[in-house]
Amino acid sequence: MSVEGSAQEKARESLSAMFRRLIANTGPISVMYYMGESNARYYASRDPLGEGGDFITAPEISQMFGELIGLWLADIWIRAGRAEPVHYVELGPGRGTLARDALRAAAQYGLVPKVHFVESSIALKTLQIDAVPNAQWHHDLSTVPQEGAILLVANEFLDALPIRQLVKTPEGWRERMVAAEDERFVAVAGNRPMDAAVPESMREAEAGTLIEACPGAASVLYEVAGRLVEQGGAALFIDYGHDAVRTGSTLQAVRAHRKLDVFEQPGEVDLTAHVDFATLANVALSRGCRWLGTVEQGAWLQSLGITARAEALARSSPEHATSIEAALQRLTAADQMGALFKVMGLSAPNWPDGAGF
Repeated sequence: MSVEGSAQEKARESLSAMFRRLIANTGPISVMYYMGESNARYYASRDPLGEGGDFITAPEISQMFGELIGLWLADIWIRAGRAEPVHYVELGPGRGTLARDALRAAAQYGLVPKVHFVESSIALKTLQIDAVPNAQWHHDLSTVPQEGAILLVANEFLDALPIRQLVKTPEGWRERMVAAEDERFVAVAGNRPMDAAVPESMREAEAGTLIEACPGAASVLYEVAGRLVEQGGAALFIDYGHDAVRTGSTLQAVRAHRKLDVFEQPGEVDLTAHVDFATLANVALSRGCRWLGTVEQGAWLQSLGITARAEALARSSPEHATSIEAALQRLTAADQMGALFKVMGLSAPNWPDGAGF
């Protein structure tokens, strides 16, 4: 085993050991705690992106994705009156690829904002510095400037925030917990009544019904919406999820582009869950923010002209025409990313409608 492999194995064992000690001393831990600690360890130690990593995101598939986001931001900024100062803010910017492509496209129309990245991973910060060297880094939104309009982008950020799962048992609603059983972690129902935490319309659901909530995502939307109302600006949240409230577990684990058991290898796999865009839109509206809409990624990109952009790229680089067409299909086709991924737009109350919504 390599030195790197040995270090990763020790990290995995220590997190598993920490969970086991905690469970032995205090009882089962919540799914939310398990997911939060696992992802904190996972993202702190690696660059998980790309074909050689664990998963690939839209900006890494094609430059077209970031370019169209940059044009969307420039368009709404121009129609809002070219506010100055203006800040580009990205939550979880990955390798910085999206920001690099978006800012390049936006600059063609006079939008040259100050750049702010909200990122906690040291490994990814190193890559982001190379892609966008003039960016300023923040641990959270609290240190992002509170003066000037904000143009915020969050691509595949909300899905990694820890979720709480509640399950209906014959005794009532309980939180879904993680217990240690022999050499495995397993899901069990907790013993504390949680009926008060369940929406009234769901309280009489059948036994076995499971619902999810993401306090972290709600908190992010609450803060971003408040910033837009106070400072002006617009925001795009792009992620896989649903635009109507659903039941059932959406928690999944991915490593090397394969789905695994969510309770195996804590800290060594990417844990994600579907984003509940319907609930998050209501959170934003509660702050007086404009909800521009939530639409499928494929339809949104098509409305912004991605097909024409793909054709232009193919004409200028005919040797890459096949890969450009493959990227177009991957981003927009309903059986790939086009339908599962959603785009939610928000803006300040006095800003115009956003293209594609």
